[in-house]
Amino acid sequence: MKILSTCKLALTIGVNLIMLSSYAQKKTTTSNQPNIILLMADDLGYGDVGFNSNKKIITPNLDLMAKSGVKFTNFYAAAPLCSPTRASVLTGRSPFRQGIFAAHTGAMRPAEKTIAEVLKKEGYKTGFFGKWHLGWVQPDEVESRGMYSPPWHHGYEETFATKSAVPTWNPTKTPEGWTGFGSEDDGSWGGSIYVHNGKPATENLDGDDSRIIMDRAIPFLEKSISKDKPFFATIWFHTPHEPVVAGPEYLAKYPDLPLAQRHYYGAITAMDDQIGRLRAFLKDKNIEDNTIIFFCSDNGHADPLAKKGIASAGPFTGHKHQMWEGGLRVPALALWPKHIKEGIVSDFQANTSDYFPTILDILNIQQDKKVPLDGVSFNPILKGESKVRKTAFASGYQRLYNDTELYAYIDGQYKICIPEKGDEMMLFDIKNDPAEKHNLALEKPELLKKMMLELEKVKESWKQSREGKDYQW
Repeated sequence: MKILSTCKLALTIGVNLIMLSSYAQKKTTTSNQPNIILLMADDLGYGDVGFNSNKKIITPNLDLMAKSGVKFTNFYAAAPLCSPTRASVLTGRSPFRQGIFAAHTGAMRPAEKTIAEVLKKEGYKTGFFGKWHLGWVQPDEVESRGMYSPPWHHGYEETFATKSAVPTWNPTKTPEGWTGFGSEDDGSWGGSIYVHNGKPATENLDGDDSRIIMDRAIPFLEKSISKDKPFFATIWFHTPHEPVVAGPEYLAKYPDLPLAQRHYYGAITAMDDQIGRLRAFLKDKNIEDNTIIFFCSDNGHADPLAKKGIASAGPFTGHKHQMWEGGLRVPALALWPKHIKEGIVSDFQANTSDYFPTILDILNIQQDKKVPLDGVSFNPILKGESKVRKTAFASGYQRLYNDTELYAYIDGQYKICIPEKGDEMMLFDIKNDPAEKHNLALEKPELLKKMMLELEKVKESWKQSREGKDYQW
C-alpha cells in the first residue's frame, strides 16, 4: 500500500509538473508576442513635425522616436484624404477595392478582413481609440451618406470612437468663431460624438482631445497587461484636423506666431505630449522593448490651412484632396526598441496599405492568397536591410457628383498623376524633381503611355474586387 501511495504521489507530482511546464511555456509564448500600436494623426502635413526639419514646431517625442527607430522619407497615404487611407491601413487593400472613394461615401464592408480580426484570433486584445471615419458608430443614426459600420464590427473589443472630426480642444463644444460643419448657435457641438463601447460617452470630455483619447487607451493597455495578453491598439487622433484648437498651456508655447498657427502648432504639440505619455507608460510597465509603434498621417495638410500658410508640406507641392506629393506623402516612423536598429532613415516607398502585410510578416502569419492585397511588407526595412520597392502602387480619390476623379501611379522614380480637377495626366521624375515642377509628359510619351496602361489594369482589378470577386456572399 505504501509503495502504491508513493507511486501515486509521484505520478500526481509528475502530471502537475508537466501541466506547469506547459502553462509556463504557453505563458512565455504569449508574453513574447509583440504588442502593436498604430498611431495616426489627421491632416498632418509632411513638414509639420520636427523630425522633418520644421524648426518651429515642438514635437520632442516624435522626434526622439524618429531618431530611435526608422524614419520614412517616402511614405505615402493610399489616398489624399481620410476615410480611404484608413481603410487601406486596416486591410492592406486599396480603398477603391472596398468602395471607399472619399470621406462619407461608404463604410467598411463586413467581408473585409482587418488587422484587428486577424490578431484577435492570434490571442491579442484589440482596442480602437479616436477617429474611426469608416462608418457610423451609432446604430440609430441615419444620414444622407455612409452607413452603420462601427469598429466593433471589425475585430475591436474595446472602443472609444467618433464617426468623424471633432474640435481638438473641448470636443463637445463649438470653438469660438467656428462657423463650419458641426457648429451650433448655443455653443454645443453638432457634429460627431464619442461612443464608448457602443454607448455615448458623457464623462471626461473637456480639454485637450488627444489627452481624452489617451485617457481611454492606456486603461485598455493596462487591462491587457494584467491579463498577460498581447495587445493591438489603434489610436487615431483628430489632431490637427479642423476645427483645430489648442488649450492655453499650448498656445503659450508659441507666443511669437500668428494666432491661427499657434492653435495649429499647439494642438500638434499636445498630441506629441500624449504620445510621450504613452511611451512613458510602456517603459514603466517594462514592455517598451516588446511593443512596436507605427506612426503616420492619413494624408497631407488641409486645404484652408495650406492656403493660409499655417500648415506645411515641406519641400513638396500640394495638399489634401490633391494627387501632388504634398497630398500623398506624409510623415511616418516605426519604433521597436532593441529590435529595430536606431537612426535608420529609409527612402523605401512605403504606403499605408503596407501595414497589414508588414504586421503579418513580423508575426509570421500566412496571408490569405485568395484575397488580393495592394500592400507589401516593409519588415526588411525594419531589420535594417536596404531594399527598393519592386511593385508599383496607385492612389485615387473620387467624388463623381462633383466631377472629381483623380489618380496617381508610382513606379520607382516615376509618377503619373492627375493632380487636380481639370488637369490632364502628368508625368514626373519624383527622384530628381520631388517638388514636381517639370511635367515630362511631352518629353517621355512612351513611358507615359506605358504607365497609363498599367494604371488601367490596376483600376480594373479594383473594380473586380469591389463588385464581388473577393467576397463570399
